[in-house]
Amino acid sequence: MSKPVLLDTLQNQLGTSSARHCDLPMDERPHADAEMTRVLKTKPVSMASDPSSGAITFWRHDPLHDVVRPMADHVIMTFPAEPVPFERRDGKAFVKGMTRPGTVTIIPAGSTSRWDIHRPLSVLQLYLPQTTLNRVAHEAGTTEVGDLVERTAHPDSITSRLLVSAADALDGCAALDALFRHQLTDLLATRLLAAHAGTAATIQPVMGGLSPKVLGRAIERLRSDSDADVSLAALASEAGVSRFHFCRAFKESTGLSPHAWLRQHRLEQAMNMLRDSNASVVSVAAALGYSSQTAFAAAFKKLTGETPSDWRSRMR
Repeated sequence: MSKPVLLDTLQNQLGTSSARHCDLPMDERPHADAEMTRVLKTKPVSMASDPSSGAITFWRHDPLHDVVRPMADHVIMTFPAEPVPFERRDGKAFVKGMTRPGTVTIIPAGSTSRWDIHRPLSVLQLYLPQTTLNRVAHEAGTTEVGDLVERTAHPDSITSRLLVSAADALDGCAALDALFRHQLTDLLATRLLAAHAGTAATIQPVMGGLSPKVLGRAIERLRSDSDADVSLAALASEAGVSRFHFCRAFKESTGLSPHAWLRQHRLEQAMNMLRDSNASVVSVAAALGYSSQTAFAAAFKKLTGETPSDWRSRMR
């Protein structure tokens, strides 16, 4: 496990430019995506962002030796691949260790530190605005939002698995992927409030599901073949509850999260089209909103164990 060692002279090593950057108001600091692009000197392998939630990125980058300047967003990282040696320095501490699967690193908004990573690294990052953290805390019924605690390669398999699932579960369908990201970001924010805030939040339990009428309207919207907005915000707004409460009440009523319900519904639609029509796999993919035949085939196989073409041949 990493062991911090106090270094009184480290602030000088961070440089006066970083100190000046610290003095900037939060709304004038760079967002995490811009600062990480500068530090990592590459582009993310993948990135999905939403103004109401934040951004999830996956990077593969070369060794780096640089100062991460204060950012407007919280950055939560986990490491899905092999361990890599690193050093992290700020004005108070020096941490030397290894990046490991099942650990998380948290850079709170406004903090700065020097990083020395000695080999190429794969990393998943969540960029979380404070406004998102505040909203989730309010919707969850917490009375106080404590500042996030700085963590370095901190064991937390729950948060790590949630973040890794962001890369594993995207299906290549805009509606499904957006709904999944919204749910995942809110769940991660809830976890951070409970486990990584200076004042641990107490999340109020949600009792009961949605009323039959409200549930019916939500399912009607999810089933719509039109361009209806099936974002978590739209579903919660129509139900007259917060995003936090809608997710939990919907699952209480149906046994599935909104994303899992919609994914199952899209799978049933795909099966009906493949079995009952001569539409090409490409046409089925397009009709269901997938970005490509490849994305649709991968999502279909993930749920059924077969490609769409093999499933169609077997069912006919």
